[in-house]
Amino acid sequence: MPELPEAERARQTLEGALDRRIVRVDDRDTYVCRPHQPGEIAGALVGARLLSAHRRGKFLWVETTGPVLGLHLGMAGRITVDQPPAPRNWDRFALDFDGGGRLALFDKRRLGRAVLEPDFSHVGPDAAEIGRDAFRARVGRGTAPLKARLLDQGVIAGVGNLLADETLWRARLSPLVPAGELGPEELDRLRRELRAATRAAIRGGGVHTGALIRHRRRDGMCPRCGAGLTRDTVGGRTTYWCPVCQPEVTPPRRPPPPPPPHPGPLKPPPRTTSRTRA
Repeated sequence: MPELPEAERARQTLEGALDRRIVRVDDRDTYVCRPHQPGEIAGALVGARLLSAHRRGKFLWVETTGPVLGLHLGMAGRITVDQPPAPRNWDRFALDFDGGGRLALFDKRRLGRAVLEPDFSHVGPDAAEIGRDAFRARVGRGTAPLKARLLDQGVIAGVGNLLADETLWRARLSPLVPAGELGPEELDRLRRELRAATRAAIRGGGVHTGALIRHRRRDGMCPRCGAGLTRDTVGGRTTYWCPVCQPEVTPPRRPPPPPPPHPGPLKPPPRTTSRTRA
C-alpha cells in the first residue's frame, strides 16, 4: 500500500506535468471520481493549467488555474506522466495536454480517488514536516499502543504499516508501549527516526526498501542484533519488531525528589523561673 514516501514520489512525478494546458479529461470511472458525475471534472478542468503539486501525508493535490484537483493512490495506485495508456482501462483517471502528453492515475485495484476541491481537514500535520513541540503534544498522549498512535491519520498524516514498523525499529521503541508513557527524549528520538526513515525510503524507491522491512517475515531476524522478530497484531495491523532492541518496558523515568520531612508540631520554649535566672 502506498505510504508517505510513495506519495512524495508521486508528487514529484506530478511536477513533470506542470504548466501544461488540459485539453481532455477522462473522468468516466464513477467510483474513482465519486461523488462527481462523468464529465463534471472535465467541464471544470478543460482549458486550465496545472500550477503546483502538493502533498499532506498520503493525500495529493494540484493547484490549477481553475479548481483544485485532489488525488489519492488508494492501495496500489501510482501517477504516470507521458506514458502510453494502460491496458484494460487501468488508467482510472487521465488528463490529456495541449501539444501531446498525458497524466494518469494507474490503479489496477480501483481504490484511488480523483476529486475536485478536496477536503483534508480530517488529517493531521504531515508526518515528515511536523515540528518537535507539535509531535510531542500529538503523539505522546493517551493509552493506545504507540504504533496505533502513529497510524492514526488524524494525529499525524502519512505513516502506514510498514513505515511505522521501520521507524519504531530504528528508534528502539516497542510498538506496544502506551504512547502517553514516552518522555520528551524518546518522542524526539522517534520523530528524528521517522524523518530519517522517510527520507531513506524516498531515496530508495519506497518504504519496502527499509532495513527492517526486508526481514519482515515469519522467520525474519533482526538486521541489527540477529534476534528472531516477534509478530503480532497491533492497532489492527500485522506488526513485526525485535524483542531485544525494542523491549516492551520503557526505561523508568527519574522519580521526583521526596518531599522534605514534616517538622512536626511547634513546641513552646521552656518557661524560665527566678531560680533558673539566678
